[in-house]
Amino acid sequence: MLSIAKLVAAGWAIATLMHVSPTHAETVGSKAFTESVILGEIARITLEDAGIPAEHRRQLGGSRILFDAVRAGEVDLYPEYTGTLRFEILSGEKLASDADLPAALARQGLRLSKPIGFSNGYALAMRPEVAKKYGLRSISDLARHPNLRVAVSNEFVDRADGWRALSAAYGLDAIAVRGIDHDLAYRALRDGQVDVIDVYTTDAEIAADGLFLLADDRAFFPAYDAVFVMRVGLDPKAIAVLDGLAGTIDEARMQQLNRMVVIDGASETDAARAALGQEATASAGRGLVARIAQRTIEHLTLVAIALGAALVVAIPLGVLAARSPRAGGLVIPATGLLQTIPSLALFVMLIPLLGIGAKPTIAALFLYSLLPIVRNVHAGLMGIPRSLRESADALGLSPWAKLRRIELPLALPTIMAGIRTAAVIAVGLATLGALIGAGGYGQPILTGIRLNSTPTILEGAIPAAALALLIEGAFHLIERASVPRGLRPRG
Repeated sequence: MLSIAKLVAAGWAIATLMHVSPTHAETVGSKAFTESVILGEIARITLEDAGIPAEHRRQLGGSRILFDAVRAGEVDLYPEYTGTLRFEILSGEKLASDADLPAALARQGLRLSKPIGFSNGYALAMRPEVAKKYGLRSISDLARHPNLRVAVSNEFVDRADGWRALSAAYGLDAIAVRGIDHDLAYRALRDGQVDVIDVYTTDAEIAADGLFLLADDRAFFPAYDAVFVMRVGLDPKAIAVLDGLAGTIDEARMQQLNRMVVIDGASETDAARAALGQEATASAGRGLVARIAQRTIEHLTLVAIALGAALVVAIPLGVLAARSPRAGGLVIPATGLLQTIPSLALFVMLIPLLGIGAKPTIAALFLYSLLPIVRNVHAGLMGIPRSLRESADALGLSPWAKLRRIELPLALPTIMAGIRTAAVIAVGLATLGALIGAGGYGQPILTGIRLNSTPTILEGAIPAAALALLIEGAFHLIERASVPRGLRPRG
């Protein structure tokens, strides 16, 4: 039992160390696509050049996550589009035009910057040879070809200005559509796996791949003028600085900036500096080893805190389930039910309660760690032979002494297997925390998917796999040190 106590203590020690008060800086958020990250960097650099400390939290999921984060004060501002605000985030208010947005946002403690200068709308794209083959020129023409393979970004599927509404407006109900990650959709289109995808009109891939855009002949899509959504309480100087970006970037320029990153391999920071007319600075980024070291610390912190908390809760629950069949009938199914919740859904569901970043990620990992530990504690205790239990009773030991001296040591190999399983699961699931700003190995994986860069994906995937193997080995050594030789599994 010494190893379990040490693990719990280590988890809570790391939790205490995490509570460090950061220096104040305006926090810029961005969504998980290239253009949003570039605009976030433009905002950060502009604020810092004006003497206002700022930090940029990149790739924080989709529109709703960022909007809710600004309302909650987790983020001070983020780039958004007027069409998305009207038809997705504030769709319930039925706003007649973009002119109604300032008043609607003010009621939620938010405000808009002046338009940055370009509109990034939705369009449907095809390879030109496929469009020519079927004689397609406009979205209306799709109705004649219900067998076309259509894949649109997951967010676009159910938006108020997305596929379902578009399908109703154009009579496309006969077409089966599937959701796909926006960046992966271009790869699927190039490979001929799909025929039609949705695109953002400033995407670099449109020109680079020579794609054909179907005409929106019924004018379904609204304007999507780029703006910054900000807290009303933001420093007035910061508001003025961001308003100073009004009209500085047009559609052609934004597409060039996206191309710098997606096609030419420049960083979002260099693209942002180019947008501001500044020279690209010498790379101040850390080397590969330093980046992996930082991500490892972040990842281990998430896993250690979650696992330490799970040990504190799950071991007593497992003991309770073994002692009381009635309690076991509730505890085991309840912890099992948590495992049925899709992991990404659970991460996002915790944001309203805990904000973004490490807290909801740790909470999700904690909940997913309960079942393997509870079940193995229960199984280990229930698997002790009846003869050994009766021998312990004959010694006249109290229930607590019997548990501590006899039952838990006998069940320890099974318990350690459950802890080991929970730890490995947590390492894998922690990569999803990057979607809500928790960092860790998921950050380069998300960036690599966005930029279609296998080396960047591997920068997160390989260390994550290595960490899982190291944790597996570490627990094996702990088990050998803590479990008496006669109780160790053979082999």
